[in-house]
Amino acid sequence: MNDNYFHVDAFIGVGLRGNPAGVCLLKQPLETAQMQAIANELHLPETSFVWNDGDMQAIRWFTPTREVDLCGHATLAAAHVLLNVVDAGLKEIRFRSASGELQVKRDVADGERLILDFPSRPPQKIDEPAQLAALLGVQPQEVWQAKAMMVVLANEAQVKALQPDIPALIDHFGCGIIVTAPGDNVDFVSRYFSLDRCEDPVTGSAHCTLLPYWTACLGRHELHARQISSRGGELFCELHGERSLLGGYAQIFLRGNINL
Repeated sequence: MNDNYFHVDAFIGVGLRGNPAGVCLLKQPLETAQMQAIANELHLPETSFVWNDGDMQAIRWFTPTREVDLCGHATLAAAHVLLNVVDAGLKEIRFRSASGELQVKRDVADGERLILDFPSRPPQKIDEPAQLAALLGVQPQEVWQAKAMMVVLANEAQVKALQPDIPALIDHFGCGIIVTAPGDNVDFVSRYFSLDRCEDPVTGSAHCTLLPYWTACLGRHELHARQISSRGGELFCELHGERSLLGGYAQIFLRGNINL
């Protein structure tokens, strides 16, 4: 297997295109500046860089402009390549990351679906910040804060209809903004406006905050979610104590070589 680069769509579903991620397989780690330059050149929402690190695979994630400490869809993309192209006999992968050890397993009931084992980021309820309703263009029902701010709306239609000035929203609050509501055909839906001042198509890490909240609301630990961006994505979620299990599908769009 000579290819060292894969473009993978992660958290896809029927009629849903998921979130594109680059996966760069390295023989050894590159300098941070070089990884950032490659991610900028590829200009995908995130690019993961993966290399063998003894008993695990090391992984780092970069947007076109910055490194991030946790990325669900680019981890799913990397695991899809490792488990289906590099060694199809493997059933799980362990990653060493900035957010600790992350594990990805094949779903025992559906070998095509992969399950990410991520740290949960439960939110704390806060008072509604000034200007939030004006900048979003809708009145929140509740506001919660973890690493990102989570805004709860009444229904899926309100989430779908949002058309905020995303740069103004992010510049004002200085953190990512998750917007969520009960789903019409799934347990909950969401959208995510990122620190890169744009909407992220599907955000695995945001579900580490969404899942603890909706588990408490609905009284169930296994939930079905959709992120209703223009591309759309599907996640099969299960809360296990302080860990969020995020299941999803991925497919390779293209593969080739990058001159490193």
